Amino acid sequence: MNHHLIAPLGLALLTGFLVPLLVVRARWAQQVPRLALAVWAACGAGFAAATALLSAQLVLPADSGHRLADMMFGLEPPTLDQLLNLDGRERFAFSLALLVLSLPAAAFVRRLARARRVRIRHAGVLRLVGRYDPALGATVLDDDRPAVYCLPGRSRRVVVSSGAVHTLTPAQLAAALAHERAHIAGRHHLLVAAAEAFTAVFPRLPLARHGGTAVPLLLEMAADDRALRRCTRDALATALYALASGRAPRSAFAAGGPSAALRMRRILTPHSAGHPVLLGLSTITAAALAMAPLIIACCSFPR
Repeated sequence: MNHHLIAPLGLALLTGFLVPLLVVRARWAQQVPRLALAVWAACGAGFAAATALLSAQLVLPADSGHRLADMMFGLEPPTLDQLLNLDGRERFAFSLALLVLSLPAAAFVRRLARARRVRIRHAGVLRLVGRYDPALGATVLDDDRPAVYCLPGRSRRVVVSSGAVHTLTPAQLAAALAHERAHIAGRHHLLVAAAEAFTAVFPRLPLARHGGTAVPLLLEMAADDRALRRCTRDALATALYALASGRAPRSAFAAGGPSAALRMRRILTPHSAGHPVLLGLSTITAAALAMAPLIIACCSFPR
């Protein structure tokens, strides 16, 4: 048996099953959403790498395991001669690993391209029916329903309905605009596309199933936190209340929406006892330590 299966198998179980189940239940995740998002992103990258290496190790003998892992992950970057001198089995394993990595990568590119086409079409409509307000730095759309949303990416713009302009106070409107600009500045659409790609490729995986719902909510909370650098908690919370029923097109981020009530409570309620960053780092450290015995067991065997 190829003992080099131990580490990638353990990493796949850790990043695909254990850590997502811990993070989705953790109270600290909503208190420090950027740290939680980093954990989700690290789990996605770790699971993709682990499954790629695991699939390759399944077809390799033990004496080739170290060499392939080092070549794949840059510990010993392969030279052209090494790549040309791979035997048939090693070439098949290397190709298999690249194929596994290409599945989520291709799904990610497809999601980005699809969302971009939707945003471009919507931006074209806005150029016809909306008007740019330089004072707000946003496109105003004639609609009595209060709504504020943004189109990220190359078609980036913030859109405000005339109903929101008339309903919100200047402080509330500034808070909502700051929230949307945080989405654009943070390139949050990339993380949404990544979460959707994982859900499409691994629909039954806890990492994909829980991440598909957790990541968009955490992105909204991260945008709230960034907006709070420029506005008060009361202004942002009341803006969310007024915009809770607002609608946004597909591939756009809305200031209100179905998560508004939860985010209002988070904004207005002080954090519970215990430092959320320390709690989050403790979870990450515990997960990393869980991998240590597997790595030691794998690397203790001779090549």
